[in-house]
Parts: sequence; C-alpha cells; structure tokens
Amino acid sequence: MNDKKEMLGTAPIGKLLFKLAVPTVVAQLINMLYNIVDRIYIGHMPGDGSLALTGVGVCMPIIMIISAFAALIASGGAPKASIYMGKNDKESAEKILGGCFSLQLMISAILTVVLLIWNRDLLLMFGASENTIDYASSYMSVYAIGTVFVQLTLGMGAFITAQGFAKIGMMTVLIGAVSNIILDPIFIFGFKLGVRGAAWATIISQAISCAWVLLFLLGKKTYLRLQTKYMKIDGKLVFPCVALGLSAFIMQSSESVISVCFNASLLKYGGDIAVGAMTILTSVMQFAMLPMQGIAQGAQPISSYNFGAKNTERVKKTFRLLLTTCFIYSLTIWAIIMAFPGIFAGIFTPDAELIEFTSKALRIYCAVLGIFGIQIACQMTFVSTGNAPCSIIVAIVRKFVLLLPLIYLMPQLIENKTIGVYSAEPVADVIAVTFTAILFTIQFRKSLKSLNTNPAKEISK
Repeated sequence: MNDKKEMLGTAPIGKLLFKLAVPTVVAQLINMLYNIVDRIYIGHMPGDGSLALTGVGVCMPIIMIISAFAALIASGGAPKASIYMGKNDKESAEKILGGCFSLQLMISAILTVVLLIWNRDLLLMFGASENTIDYASSYMSVYAIGTVFVQLTLGMGAFITAQGFAKIGMMTVLIGAVSNIILDPIFIFGFKLGVRGAAWATIISQAISCAWVLLFLLGKKTYLRLQTKYMKIDGKLVFPCVALGLSAFIMQSSESVISVCFNASLLKYGGDIAVGAMTILTSVMQFAMLPMQGIAQGAQPISSYNFGAKNTERVKKTFRLLLTTCFIYSLTIWAIIMAFPGIFAGIFTPDAELIEFTSKALRIYCAVLGIFGIQIACQMTFVSTGNAPCSIIVAIVRKFVLLLPLIYLMPQLIENKTIGVYSAEPVADVIAVTFTAILFTIQFRKSLKSLNTNPAKEISK
C-alpha cells in the first residue's frame, strides 16, 4: 500500500497518468452503460418503444440529482484525502473517508423517502407528458429503492481511485455494468416487466458494485481503510470536502434543472419527438464526456498528492499533460460525431423519423464539443488543488449564468425555435470555456505560488 502511495510522488508523470487514466476511462465508458443500455433495450421494445424511451429520458434529471449528491461528498472528499496523503497525514485522510461514508448514508435515506413519496409529482414537474408519465413513474418507483447503492458505489468508489487503485475502480463499474447488460433483457423481455424490469436490473447491478467497493475499503489491500472509529462526521475535515464538492454537485444537479428547461421548451416547440431526440442527445454527450472525465479523474490523485507534498513542478506537468490529452480527445470525438450523427442516433432507436430529426439536432448540440477538453482540464485541476471557490464559480457561470437563460433566449433569435433551443448549448460552451481559461490562468499561478514556502524537493518529473 505504501508503494502505491509513493508512486504518486515519484513515478514519471506520463506513465503514471497513463496507468491511472486508462482504467478510469474504461470505467467511465462502462459506467455509461448503466444509463444507456436501459435506453437501448427500452427503445427497441415492440409497439411503444419510442414513448417508453421518452418516459425513461424524463427520469434522467432525477437520476442526475441522485448522482450529484454522491459527487457532493466524493468529488471533494477524495481529492482532500489525496492531499492529506501527500502530507503523510493518514489519520486525517481516513477520518475524511469515514465521515463521508456516514454522510452519504444519511443523504441516501432522505433521498429514498423523497423519491418514493413524490416521484410522480417530480416527474410531471420535470417534463413528463400524459403520454409518458406512466413509463417514467414505473421506472423511477423501482430505481428509488436502490438509491443507497448508487450513492455508496459512486461516492466510495472515488476514494479507491484517489489512492491510485485505478484498476480496482475499473472493476467496480465493470462488475455492475456486465451484470446490468445480462439482467436487462431477462427482466425487460424475459419477465415481461418492461421499464420496471430495466430499473430492477440497474439497482441489482448497483448493489453488486456497492458490495465490491465496501469489501475493498474494509480489506487489507487498501491504504485508506474504512473504520468504525472514524465514521463520526468531523466537521473540520468533512465540511471543507463538501465545499470542494459543491462544484461537481452544481454541475450534475444543474443538469437536471437544465434538462427540465430543455424538455419543457422542446415539448412546447417540437413536441414528443423533440424531447425524445433530447434523450438521445444527452446520451451521446455522456458518451463523449465520460472518457474525458475519466482522464481527468486519473490525473486527480497525481495533482492532489503532489499539491499536498508541495511539489509544484509535478503539479504543473500533470496539468499540461491533462490539458493536451483532453483537448486532443475532445477534438477527435467532435469530428466523429459531426461526420456520422445518424449512426449515433440509430444506436438508441429504429424509428427512421426520430433518427433523421436527431441527426440534425446532434450536429447543432455538439457544435463546439471540440474545445471542451479545455474546460474539463481546468475545472478538474481546480478541484484537485483544493480551490473550492473557483471550481464553484466556473460551474455556476456555465450552467446558470449562461446556459439556463440561453435556452429561452435562443428560440427568440432563431426562426426555427426548436433548433434555437438546441443552439443554447454550443453558444454557452464557447463563452464558458473562454471564461474558465482566463480564470484558470490567473488562479493556477496563485495556487502554485502559495506552495513556495518550503517546497518539497522534486524527486521525479
């Protein structure tokens, strides 16, 4: 375990990032299957597959909120634990792990009660129509039961990756995704449960992943161990983690708010087909974004550990490599989507009309995806170095200051109002990436200057 810890401070950056990022990227791609495999199977259900797909798509804002609460704890807790590891303060790191675990259990209990009681009302508020509400409610009423498994799998899994155990993190989602792929057709078609079957397959798979995560963190191979004596919530350690995790929470939870606004506007201007297309667009965007997030998460333990160890050169080199990798990836996936939008749309539905409509919308929605690697690299480095204020500002500006108003403004500026709604995303992203790059250039230098007092001797570049 100590070798794994020391590796973060001594191994060559390029090889280390590759070693940590590849399993994390694979894990992110596999994790994506949790969200899209259900939709692929549901979209191909005989008879009412398209309406069922739209109904499950309406559930996504709520599912995003559930994931956002996991990110609230884990996205701040894991980097903070890595920083304390860099300071050789294992006790504080384990107190963070235990406190975050307890806090996630509390949040899970509250979310489960809320979702079981008010799921239908929330779905109607989030854009379900009278044609899709029954499908949406059927899916969410089952999914709510597995909230605790989702919370702990996502939340505690981040602490595994933060220690440098990227392959174990990959296995966490691989086990769950394979289970989901196997169980989906059994429950949907074999047991003839339809969308409820898809939800059962998902929560059972998450429960299996959750068991894997907890067994590892309670075992002997981990450096930071989940211990009962550290499960008390220490405000001085845990609350700063929550503050740092706010940016990830805002990013993910705002997706639900944004999704509601998108769905409401699209239903008004384009009807159910426009909302159904949005379900596919968000799925494709997840496909595009998750590998980048995986690369960034692979870099996080390196940046956080060396920031804690005051090794400024390794922090700078890690960022430069992360930025280059993310930018090349985002540019490549953008080119593929622009060239073959129909292939991506056809994965989710056999409906020719929906494929044609979605193909046009996809080129607009992902028009500036090529530059988004800059946003991801800067934002993750803010989090990795413990800069909570800047990470929160960046998240708020992109989602609430820019995208939310543009969803309503763009249809007034473009003759085709449905296309106007889809155009809000690329317009917001151009401005957001520019703002983030400028802010990062200023703040990153300040953060590194703060480490100049007794900097750690550089061991390896």
